[in-house]
Amino acid sequence: MSSERGKEYGEGSSSSPPTTTTTPSRYESQKRRDWNTFGQYLKNQRPPVALAQCNFNHVLEFLRYLDQFGKTKVHVQGCMFYGQPEPPAPCTCPLKQAWGSLDALIGRLRAAYEEHGGSPETNPFASASIRVYLREVRECQAKARGIPYKKKKKSNKASNTNTNHDDSTTNTCSSSSSSGMMHFSTP
Repeated sequence: MSSERGKEYGEGSSSSPPTTTTTPSRYESQKRRDWNTFGQYLKNQRPPVALAQCNFNHVLEFLRYLDQFGKTKVHVQGCMFYGQPEPPAPCTCPLKQAWGSLDALIGRLRAAYEEHGGSPETNPFASASIRVYLREVRECQAKARGIPYKKKKKSNKASNTNTNHDDSTTNTCSSSSSSGMMHFSTP
């Protein structure tokens, strides 16, 4: 049988071995798109920023840049609908990226950075500053919508213990405190 295989795929045959192409998962496809978009964002900076020179400040600027493509209404403190989960009428408050979208985006970019050879110790997407920023966005958006954010309780099946965490901060909501996910195409 091995001699048949040699004739079939190699020696003088124009046939090639069967290829198994797997379609990447939705997560892998989104991670690749996000990584390419971030790379394009760095290239479009003046002057362009090399990935090796990228730090958490570039990531924060990128997240703020994405706000312009947001779809989540975030009421400002002066708005009469601030703190109302379901406002009765439209208002002029800005659309921003939702916290959950940002959190997922950062997770994908953090993984992509390391898959592309970056060190976990120098990963700008894993910076404490990014975690603080995301927490502030989450709290700001929850207050603006009148929905207190409560961390999901983790239950341990063995002991059935639950823990509550209070992540309150004293920061106020501002237009630069919210960010978002990518729902756009790059030039």
